[in-house]
Amino acid sequence: MSTPIPTHVADRARRLRRLGAELWSEGRGPILVAVAGGWFLSLGVRMIYPAVLPQLRAAYGLDLTRSGLLITALWVAYALGQLPGGVLDDRIGGGRVLVASTGVSAVALTFVVVAGSVPVLFAATILFGFATALYGVARFTILTTNYPDHGGTAIGLTMAAGDLGNTLLPPLAGALAVALAWELGFAAAIPLFLLATVGIHLTVPGDGSSGGTASASNGSGPGFLETLRRIGGALRGRAVLTVAGVQTLGYCVWQAFTGFYPTYLVEAKGIAPTTATVLFGGFFALGTLVKPLAGSAYDARGMRRSLPVVLLAITAAMALLPLVEGIAALTAVTALASGVLGYGTITLTYLTNALPEDVQGTGLGSLRTGYMLIGAGSPTVVGALADAGYFDEAFLLLAAVAGVALALSLSVPSTGSA
Repeated sequence: MSTPIPTHVADRARRLRRLGAELWSEGRGPILVAVAGGWFLSLGVRMIYPAVLPQLRAAYGLDLTRSGLLITALWVAYALGQLPGGVLDDRIGGGRVLVASTGVSAVALTFVVVAGSVPVLFAATILFGFATALYGVARFTILTTNYPDHGGTAIGLTMAAGDLGNTLLPPLAGALAVALAWELGFAAAIPLFLLATVGIHLTVPGDGSSGGTASASNGSGPGFLETLRRIGGALRGRAVLTVAGVQTLGYCVWQAFTGFYPTYLVEAKGIAPTTATVLFGGFFALGTLVKPLAGSAYDARGMRRSLPVVLLAITAAMALLPLVEGIAALTAVTALASGVLGYGTITLTYLTNALPEDVQGTGLGSLRTGYMLIGAGSPTVVGALADAGYFDEAFLLLAAVAGVALALSLSVPSTGSA
């Protein structure tokens, strides 16, 4: 006789089926899939840079400082593209912005592959960073508009798709770089971006809304001064300012860690490059679980009962990393470090919901430009410390930054909600 399924397991399965049905209902399912698919490429291909950094250094004669500058250039361009992406999202609609982002990304990668010189490599990298930036804001506004009751979950699933891209694409590109040529990983992504462009065009309405009701589609949004006034009013609250501070500090840690982790494993821990890229991919594989869990925890329990737990894991991982040796210990710390992939699901869902709907794109674009410009400098700092012989100390610095973010998260007012 078969063993009956425990009641709590059956209840959880029913809740998951009900949630899945709600996410797919009213024509929203294909939108979620298309947005997540584009983000799979947008983030996954950006993370190819750290995975092939040793080969790029060899091909172009880059030291660690200039390698850090290349990563910084990518992310500065990504930061600077946030505000234009947000403005375009408000004015012409999120669907159209995503189509432009994926199409231009394919063109930029073509130039990365055929660069041939350091200046062209930097210029093509900057173009790619700017193009993918256009995707950054629109995906949030599209999802929060279409999923008012499950925004955290939808955003968490989409961000997890990005981590799936990070899980698969960097190790594949790293293996191709070791076996054949570093260019192949980038080249393989070009037709995928073109396919995503077509898929988004066919699936996501121009205004990004399954109901077609967004004001962006008719250009009737508020004027510039009114937009600034409304954004400023939304950002004036203590809770919002605190969460923005946490997001900025967390992004500094995320940027530096993901920019140099494979290189750190190779040069400071003596790990083989292929093993380092597998660990890097495993880090992002865990993100496919961490991000939906973080989003669901935020939806169910709120900021104060979800964010500090994630930040505690990040702080511990950064502090432990210089102290451990061996594959087993590094694997465990890598798993703990995956918390750095989950904090943004909570903070960005909160910040998006805190903004008035008709200026969400511009407001979120402004916020993202600010914290990304600050965070984009962290790989250069880590690269300079590494060149000076302080690679381990650079990660202890990241632990301190994460600790400050943790302290700030504990000060978020318990009644503060977006």
